[in-house]
Amino acid sequence: LVGDVVLAMGNPFGVGQTVTHGIISALARTQVGITDYQFFIQTDAAINPGNSGGALVDMAGKLVGVNTAIFSRSGGSQGIGFAIPANMVRVVVASAKSGGKAVKRPWLGARLQAVTPEIAETIGLKTPSGALVANITPNSPSAKAGLKLSDLIVAIDGQVVDDPNAFDYRFATRPLGGTAQIDVQRGGKPLKLTIALETAPDTNREEIVITTRSPFQGARVANISPALADELRLDSSIEGVVVTELADNAAAASVGFQKGDVILAVNDQKITRTGDLEKATRDRSRIWRIILVRAGQQINVTLGG
Repeated sequence: LVGDVVLAMGNPFGVGQTVTHGIISALARTQVGITDYQFFIQTDAAINPGNSGGALVDMAGKLVGVNTAIFSRSGGSQGIGFAIPANMVRVVVASAKSGGKAVKRPWLGARLQAVTPEIAETIGLKTPSGALVANITPNSPSAKAGLKLSDLIVAIDGQVVDDPNAFDYRFATRPLGGTAQIDVQRGGKPLKLTIALETAPDTNREEIVITTRSPFQGARVANISPALADELRLDSSIEGVVVTELADNAAAASVGFQKGDVILAVNDQKITRTGDLEKATRDRSRIWRIILVRAGQQINVTLGG
């Protein structure tokens, strides 16, 4: 709870094993900008470079979180440190113990957006809070649960969610195999929905490395499966081929491609499968006209051969 005394352990500045103490300053910090799943514990226990990965424990010795970052203008502790909550750590450890290469967590199958003051006024909210449903993947847990576009998610299993980041954390830390109850507002009326907690299907990736002489040479690409879309935080409704890895000395890296780029078209040829991209790169073109999506924005690129 806020105000509880905690100890931060680590090796700050490489001086050796160190313990500092402070209190929990705040919970559920979601605007930190460190990871995709933003939901941090804030503490004023002195955390400095070298503390990252160290334990944050309560006075009973129980793990509260893992020290992750600091807010600092000088590089040293200024009383604002952040730790990943133990519940999220538990999910990662469970995935590692199972031998998986990626963290297994429940798949929502919907894209959420924050409620702005303008949206809040439009839908009759006194304050902008909750997570608004902006997109739903067909046959996903959300679709099967009956979630609709423009539904406002306000709580999960009785825990209030203030924004999409808070919901993402609450949902991602639910145990797989069961169900969760989501409280929504639809047209101003409250509604409870039950959603299955299951992983996203990962089928038909058809992952390949482009070896033909082209701007894509050395890029590993894959079809967008629901699991891959969830992993890379992509819009699951988009049709294209996504870059999953780039060799350091690859031509694709040198021309500026990035992991997560979705290739939509090459030289006016629509790209929907990895085979389409491989075929398109066999062309000995001197000019390459490429349409891609990066961070939700469509970009038109022209490259010389």
